[in-house]
Amino acid sequence: MTLLRFNTPFLTLIALFFLFHTNSYAQDYATSAEKVNPVLISSTIPDVSVKNTDGKNLNLRDLVKEQPTIFVFYRGGWCPYCNSHLADLKTIEEDLSKEGYKVYAISADRPELLKQTMAKNELTYTLLSDAPMTAAKAFGIAFKMDDKTVERYKSFDIDIEKDSGYDHHLLP
Repeated sequence: MTLLRFNTPFLTLIALFFLFHTNSYAQDYATSAEKVNPVLISSTIPDVSVKNTDGKNLNLRDLVKEQPTIFVFYRGGWCPYCNSHLADLKTIEEDLSKEGYKVYAISADRPELLKQTMAKNELTYTLLSDAPMTAAKAFGIAFKMDDKTVERYKSFDIDIEKDSGYDHHLLP
């Protein structure tokens, strides 16, 4: 019987490989918006759930089984750019519906805040809550804000922790 002999540098190299390889999967969000890695168009929808305005869980895969679906991720009702985009989306919703599409807009806002956003923007399509950012992470678009940005937002009375109910400081 022959025993394999490994030298210490080789074993160290193998150990480092496994250490760094497994750590690369430990974090499921990007460290900045520039480093997100979104799923590709026509990829399988991640098997994740979000909440509707009543707090009911909805599985995204189940939603796309019903009809062709467009998911739009936005930062939250506090974001003026996002509100403008949501209002613009409203102008083409009827055309999309005629083509057979259903529109869902997903944010990190708690379910009860979604109703305010819908009323403020007079939206008729469905808003969904991904407060823990499970869907955004699964779609590869979640990123963590740096502390400086969190503080800057707070100086503008934007409290992402309060709006989401989480202190993860993640945005899509």
